[in-house]
Parts: sequence; structure tokens; C-alpha cells
Amino acid sequence: MDQTQKQALQVTKEIVVKFIETNRISPNTFPELFGDIYRSVLGTIRDEDGNGTPEGENDPEAAK
Repeated sequence: MDQTQKQALQVTKEIVVKFIETNRISPNTFPELFGDIYRSVLGTIRDEDGNGTPEGENDPEAAK
């Protein structure tokens, strides 16, 4: 896992925790939404850095 993936994972965790606290995500919908949020965050980070592929393409962690 590279530094960009670690950053995306940390940001995703923070977003998901806030969404759970505000009842926007329930524990039942967590598994499907976590991956979507992670891919979006990772794609955004990579787009801003100008490296990598958008939306986590070719990223084994994003495919989970």
C-alpha cells in the first residue's frame, strides 16, 4: 500500500465515522458504501497529484 492509498484510507475512515455519527450511513450499508467512498477519495487525491489513474482503476485495494 503506497502513501496515497494510506492517505485515502485515513480520509475515508474519517468521512465514514462522521456519516455514521450523523446517521447518514448505517452499519448495514457500511460495506457497500465504504468501497465507493474510498475509490472516490483515492481518485480525487490522484487527480490532484497528477499521478495514477482516476477512481482507483488498477488498484487492488480499491477493487475490494
